[in-house]
Amino acid sequence: MIWCVDDDNTIRDIEVYTLEQTGFKARGFADGISMLDALKTEIPELIILDIMMPEMDGLEVLKKLRSESAYKDIPVIMATAKGTEMDKISGLNSGADDYLVKPFGVMEMVARVKAVLRRTAKEESAGDITVGNITLKKTEHKVIANGEKVELTHKEFEMLRLFMHNPNMVFSRDKLMSEIWGVDYIGETRTIDMHIKTLRQKLGDCGAQIKTVIGVGYKMEGEADGSRSHHA
Repeated sequence: MIWCVDDDNTIRDIEVYTLEQTGFKARGFADGISMLDALKTEIPELIILDIMMPEMDGLEVLKKLRSESAYKDIPVIMATAKGTEMDKISGLNSGADDYLVKPFGVMEMVARVKAVLRRTAKEESAGDITVGNITLKKTEHKVIANGEKVELTHKEFEMLRLFMHNPNMVFSRDKLMSEIWGVDYIGETRTIDMHIKTLRQKLGDCGAQIKTVIGVGYKMEGEADGSRSHHA
């Protein structure tokens, strides 16, 4: 089930109709408040969320989703008519999985929905993994560093998971942007650097395992144990 949240009735109806014609079940909401209320009885596979809405805008709705443990892993694609750089950065920093700039083609929307669902399904299949003194438990969404539980945001967790499944592999900032947020946003480094900084801080002494490769990007040093064999 895909939920489409937009205060423009025409756009919302087109989104729902197109998704249903391409094999998805879909449901529309005119505002974020009614959508949040509906979560009490049903959890969608993915939400397409407009930013510019009355009463509660899309970024507020997204922050609410990411702050609730029951909803924080629901994939969200943000949609906005403004398309400004700051909107895009705000959406990604708040935990959006992808981004659509209006006016967008309906087939582009369907392609993005499928891509995000493929990516999140792949993540769900990953098991526990240990690199150095860090253990990541995917199914429990838990990280243990030097025996201590570490609280991470959704994106910090995804970034750490990527590093741990690919120890000693160097990731450029653009590659991290593409892998974690699902978008190609060349030149946007602040989002990546900010997440690396907070991730290192939260990992304490273990944060030193995440190395900066000058002029290239970042990598995690160490050898993987556990489910590494599934990702060879």
